[in-house]
Amino acid sequence: MISTNDMRPGQAIIFEGRICMIVEYDRVKPGKGPTFVRVRLKDVNTGQMLDKTWRGEQKVELAILQPRPHQFLYRQGETYHFMDTESYDQVELGPEQVPKEIARFLRENMEVQVTFHNGKAIKVEIPAFVTLKVISTSPGLRGDTVSGASKPATVETGAVIQVPLFVNEGDTLKVDTRTGTYVTRA
Repeated sequence: MISTNDMRPGQAIIFEGRICMIVEYDRVKPGKGPTFVRVRLKDVNTGQMLDKTWRGEQKVELAILQPRPHQFLYRQGETYHFMDTESYDQVELGPEQVPKEIARFLRENMEVQVTFHNGKAIKVEIPAFVTLKVISTSPGLRGDTVSGASKPATVETGAVIQVPLFVNEGDTLKVDTRTGTYVTRA
């Protein structure tokens, strides 16, 4: 347990049975009355943003999170298999910990971070940028250079992203996994 006055951005707490990260923290000391604390929380599992106000010196439960480096091995149905790169232990995670937004960019042997709380995996984080090969897209036509035009392309993980007209099958692309957009050719 920690005091609300001792909380800082980046810490994790347990709020209403959910693990939340403190995104913003503001301690207010009005001229009259007791101190209070305003925080903006992000639910680790769902990504939902919450606003909460507490009285100063109120106690909240601190959550100890342990991020560990893992390697993505393979997918079997809705189950994703990862291996701890330090202990070589394997862990199987479902769609609760590996949402579709992340799963569509997972490539075999990719290095990821798996975050644990009390020995249970709660989420997977992938790199902000990944390099993926284009396996299918319509061919670009000579002279078709309309500024800003794009076409769909399927990359090796099965994800479909919008790319410029000059991208061809076999090209390697740098993709922003946070937005799912093309960045540049690699």
